[in-house]
Amino acid sequence: MVVMTVVSAVGLMVDDRVLAGTAIWFKPFKFALSFVVYALALAWMLTLVTRGRRVGRWAGTVVALSSLTEMAIITGQVIRGKRSHFNHATPFDETLFNLMGITVTVLWTGTLVIAVLLLRARIADRAAAWAIRSGVLLALVGAGFGFLMTQPTPGQRAAGNLDTADVIGAHSVGVPDGGPSMPLTGWSTTGGDLRIPHFIGMHALQLLPLFLLVLLALAPRFPRLRDPRVRLRLVLVASGAYAAVVVLVAWQALRGQPLIHPDGATLGAAALIVTASGACGFAALRSTPLPQKPVPEADVLAGSDSPAKEFAA
Repeated sequence: MVVMTVVSAVGLMVDDRVLAGTAIWFKPFKFALSFVVYALALAWMLTLVTRGRRVGRWAGTVVALSSLTEMAIITGQVIRGKRSHFNHATPFDETLFNLMGITVTVLWTGTLVIAVLLLRARIADRAAAWAIRSGVLLALVGAGFGFLMTQPTPGQRAAGNLDTADVIGAHSVGVPDGGPSMPLTGWSTTGGDLRIPHFIGMHALQLLPLFLLVLLALAPRFPRLRDPRVRLRLVLVASGAYAAVVVLVAWQALRGQPLIHPDGATLGAAALIVTASGACGFAALRSTPLPQKPVPEADVLAGSDSPAKEFAA
């Protein structure tokens, strides 16, 4: 995936072809980059599995091979100058898209197996356990939005030609794909976009453990953060807030509303999330900590055989 990120970046610079309103190499670039961080986070989490390690290794291999297959199809379609997603123009294109649907399902199932193993793992620090488990579960939810994109849109259903249509499914809601979009992300600026909850949900896998690492980095300067109970409460608040944001952007997208043009209901819900999260975070910090000595980051995020086990107890 690192190699494909570089190849796609070169393609963006030397190939001026445009497909569905965007540079043709932009999709493989985004997918490759996303798979890099996704795979690295998942590989690290597999080192924390204490039960069923062989199953975890197989599940990780399945995720890697599924990702590789999907990238091969996306890149092959770019070389051909064809859409990879939602393409039913020819029997060959339809077969490739159906194969992508299978690989995504297999990838999701492999991640689910890893999530179950992490739920059963004995992770010494409770804050680390919640950050990791919440991250992988939210990643599964985020990945699940990909299945919604494959369904026919209301406009495609109304046309009544699903058996002969060249394109079935869409990223956007309420507007056709390929319209005005945000820079870098390519998300629609005129309608809803299911890629937003898909992206935000999947990258909980990295962001929630990263939040815990930030707390650990700040612990030497802020005594309250040295208390594992305070860190646990803050991670729980962050996990709840993150889940609420995923629900919010999914609700916004399904209503056909662009991310950058929220209505009053969306703004009100966002304000409620911010207020509730801020209040809960403040309450977590106000709790009286026990005297604790700092624990090394590596120990907190290690498995049950680490020195942090005694510290957490």
